[in-house]
Amino acid sequence: MQDWNDLRLVLAIGRATTLAGAAAALGINHSTAFRRLGALETAMGVRLFERLPGGMYAPTAAGEHMVAAAERIETEAAALDREIAGRDHSLTGRLRVTASETLAYRVLTGQIARFHAIHPGISIELLIDNRILSLSRREADIALRVMRPKEGDLYGRKLADIAWSVYASKGLAETLPVIRDLRFEHLPMIGWESGVTGINTADWLARRGADASTIYRTNSVVNQLVTARAGIGVAVLPCYLGDPEPDLVRLVPQPIPALDRELWIVTHEDLRGTARVRAFFDVVGEGIIASRNLLAGVVGRQEKKNGGERSAPRRKRVTGKART
Repeated sequence: MQDWNDLRLVLAIGRATTLAGAAAALGINHSTAFRRLGALETAMGVRLFERLPGGMYAPTAAGEHMVAAAERIETEAAALDREIAGRDHSLTGRLRVTASETLAYRVLTGQIARFHAIHPGISIELLIDNRILSLSRREADIALRVMRPKEGDLYGRKLADIAWSVYASKGLAETLPVIRDLRFEHLPMIGWESGVTGINTADWLARRGADASTIYRTNSVVNQLVTARAGIGVAVLPCYLGDPEPDLVRLVPQPIPALDRELWIVTHEDLRGTARVRAFFDVVGEGIIASRNLLAGVVGRQEKKNGGERSAPRRKRVTGKART
């Protein structure tokens, strides 16, 4: 076998465990992936994957050997790529940046505009993805992550703390009782799609009784914001999303400590000295640091006006069964 693309296909199937997932990762259609795998197995005279029910692909012994070899080649190629890129001292070329949907929506895009004005020769490719993309495999050059990097080959810098609170439209807030003990069984909640786990906010809401009263579900935090703004229900949002919205108010005055996160800017150690990466760290990193009060939920927490504090709008008294 002389074609690296064949190894990439085998590696993608081994990682995705489905042909559809592998095709998506490689940017090809399902039929192309199916045809290429069949041609490769025919040429080699060996079955590389067992086709299982549900569309799953399990590697055979030969397939496992090829996946392992492909991983080694990919690692060496990525290391060479990073080494060469790390010696680049020019402020031109492409820079791949990955961030979550919410950061791109509220924080990052404006900072990228500043960066482009300062460094017009650098082209930014923004990958909006809530998954953690691999910096070692050069899936991205820089990542904005809401956690401290754990991998030993990564370099990162903490930019800010991220706070979360509970929000509703002003009109809806006036009809709701005060939330006590952070319980949500009797509030019209906006939540995550059914059965989702591993998302900190979704797990926390489930523990606080929100599932029973959830009236709208979506896997997009930005859509949760839009839905809350429309007065449909109550949403738990990062403060940097909720606080700037004039039609939203906090139902819980203080940020919720259990939902606190840290915002880090991260790159691979090999790329740390690249001029483009250093420039992005300096311009965008410092710009985000300047907004750290918004990210930490300080803006909007206590706004003083004419020497006094402005509190949340008064809510109408709700009669009937007490809500907690």
